Amino acid sequence: MELLLPQWGTSLPAVGALATTRPCGISSAPYDDGQGGGGLNLGVHVGDALANVEHNRAQIRRQLPAEPAWLTQVHGTTVLDAAQVAGAPEADASFTTQPGVVCAIMTADCLPVLFADTAGRVVAAAHAGWRGLAAGILDNTVAQMRAAGAQTIHAWLGPAIGPQQFEVGEDVLQAFVTKDPAAAAAFTAISGKPGKYLADIYLLARMTLARVDVSKVSGGNACTVSDPQRFYSYRRDGVTGRMAALIWLR
Repeated sequence: MELLLPQWGTSLPAVGALATTRPCGISSAPYDDGQGGGGLNLGVHVGDALANVEHNRAQIRRQLPAEPAWLTQVHGTTVLDAAQVAGAPEADASFTTQPGVVCAIMTADCLPVLFADTAGRVVAAAHAGWRGLAAGILDNTVAQMRAAGAQTIHAWLGPAIGPQQFEVGEDVLQAFVTKDPAAAAAFTAISGKPGKYLADIYLLARMTLARVDVSKVSGGNACTVSDPQRFYSYRRDGVTGRMAALIWLR
């Protein structure tokens, strides 16, 4: 099983974290590994057989201190205390101050962001599609962490759609530049396609985090669309599986 382990740029011994990839599960096409083998789909909402998803989740559970606090993600800005989560409520981020509680979000092109404070007091996970990112999901997550005692915060940007693949329209551009004109730097006009742009969701996230004084940011160098053997991608395949990014305090 290939798991991605966040590189924070410093030692955070009190923090455990990982992100899953596509191979090494039992889900069949279109939720497979893209190479004829079983896929590690973790999403119960995408049409995959429930028994397969439960098996895949059980594989991941063996890497974790507890069952993850799964969410029903809605591209919003709600942040929940993972210790209080039950039954997959609607939200797009969670945080915890309790050791052994696992924050989790699922993606297949949207940006997963994991957070940890240097002192190992608070961790969080956020699902940042463009709608949630523009609306303030990262801002809200950082605010909840600080309210819970976090001071210096590190962020890791997990696998998402890359800047050469994320074609968007004028509506997405305006959603960001109306809040921050500097966000225009994350959009490149596509020649021959009026009103169409390539958007850099990693840069948009870094700019958002900088505005809330989170400067210790790592990751952001993968592309889910361009790497079908490692990652699920909704933009590329339509019907597909979901990967997870998970974080907890030891």
